[in-house]
Amino acid sequence: MGLLGAEPPGPNGGRSPGFLGRQNKYVRMNGVVPPPEEHEGGEAVRAGRSRSSTRYVFACSVFASLNSVLLGYDVGVMSGCILFIQRDLHITEVQQEVLVGCLSFVSLLGSLAGGRTSDAVGRKRTIGLAAVVFQAGAVVMTLAPSFRVLMAGRLLAGVGIGFGVMIAPVYIAEISPAVSRGSFTSFPEIFINLGILLGYISNYVFSGLPDHVNWRVMLAVGIVPSVSIVFALLVIPESPRWLVVQGRAAEARAVLLRVTDSEEEADERLAEIEAAAASAASSGETVWRELSRPSPTIRRMLVTGLGIQCFQQITGIDALVYYSPTIFRDAGVTTESQLLLATVAVGFFKTAFIALAIVLIDRVGRKPLLYVSTVGMTVCLVLLAATLWLLAHGAVPKALGVAIAVVAVCGDVAFFSVGIGPVCWVTSSEIFPLRLRSQAAALGAAVNRVTSGAVAMSFLSVSRALSVAGAFTVFAAISALSVVFVHMFVPETKGKTLEEIELLFGDGEVEGERRGEVELGDAEHLVRKG
Repeated sequence: MGLLGAEPPGPNGGRSPGFLGRQNKYVRMNGVVPPPEEHEGGEAVRAGRSRSSTRYVFACSVFASLNSVLLGYDVGVMSGCILFIQRDLHITEVQQEVLVGCLSFVSLLGSLAGGRTSDAVGRKRTIGLAAVVFQAGAVVMTLAPSFRVLMAGRLLAGVGIGFGVMIAPVYIAEISPAVSRGSFTSFPEIFINLGILLGYISNYVFSGLPDHVNWRVMLAVGIVPSVSIVFALLVIPESPRWLVVQGRAAEARAVLLRVTDSEEEADERLAEIEAAAASAASSGETVWRELSRPSPTIRRMLVTGLGIQCFQQITGIDALVYYSPTIFRDAGVTTESQLLLATVAVGFFKTAFIALAIVLIDRVGRKPLLYVSTVGMTVCLVLLAATLWLLAHGAVPKALGVAIAVVAVCGDVAFFSVGIGPVCWVTSSEIFPLRLRSQAAALGAAVNRVTSGAVAMSFLSVSRALSVAGAFTVFAAISALSVVFVHMFVPETKGKTLEEIELLFGDGEVEGERRGEVELGDAEHLVRKG
């Protein structure tokens, strides 16, 4: 005996006529479920589009990060160049500190100007401007006949680097989907590390040339990556969020269609961006006024964004990168070729582990990586400081001490690269609301550059006053404080859209309820992505 309404499908699309010709409210399953072939075909189309959009965002992220190679190369190559510049131009120790450290201070001017510039002319054009300014500075440095001209070129290059460091994470964050934004926004950091490694290799390769030629060739090689940015500008689109703010929603939608998996998702993201832009337009406050007199929510964002930028540098990473030959010489490495080769090893570890971070950041999250990074750096800095102190007092064999020092330095840069190195830029580019994002990111980059410059310009003097072991003891203590900072002030932002992250910094019961709703929505969004 059959079930009522389970008759074979009729010609009306799967429903069959029931009693007295009425339509049954039941249908046979084979009347509504599409054939397996069609289902599989639809999934294949969606999967193909997903792969295509991911490849496109990947390519845009790579091209937008090319300016970061310039910063990394300049940092890495200067660690070796300074040895030859000192002999060629006969500069003093103070001049060495100024030459090395001024880049960071000057780049903060570029970072601050970059925020307003990117809001005015667009993210894409700001990327191009950064490359042009750096190129000009690199040419001046290469041809410099004196220390003053060399400084002028370095100051100009610093401004270009400041533009590039600020704009790349913002641009990538604004075109990337939430589920992979962490990985893509980490690209500038891996390109910085790649640039550092290339700078170290350049030092080693060209060190055999005469002193008045080798450092000029090393600096000239840095012009090559900036030339490739001309091609990049022909490929990458403008940021959809900037286009919306400029009232060019149709162009923004066209970009979103290329960086999302479906038309529905593109429309959903466009609606979120338009809502955020409308909220920003309705606010009567200017950006800098809001940043200087922040609400409690914005204040928490600033503490997180500026704090993580400060801790990224004040733990001494640039001391290791800029002065690794000096540190290894203090540990007992004597020949110039050995010093530069050990420095290449540092660059290799730094680059290899940033690649690991890119794989993990959207899988395990930002905060677990920060814990591993800050704790690991603290341990390595304590080990390095202790080893250098023991070597200075002859308490350990020289060969063993040198080996431990090299391992400690490589371990510190590895832990830096797997966590706070890339996560710092990811976090500071994604936590601020649209109306403040570029200017707040610029402010964060400025803080990063100031602390970097302070470390680079004072390391030799502090080492002379406290010893190299004493300097790294201070860095170890600061690194321990960074663990506490991460625990107290850095939220997990994995998988959330830029608009949803704002809710993480809200307070009160209503904000907590909204936060729970956002997390549920994110879970549903991730299921759709999967």
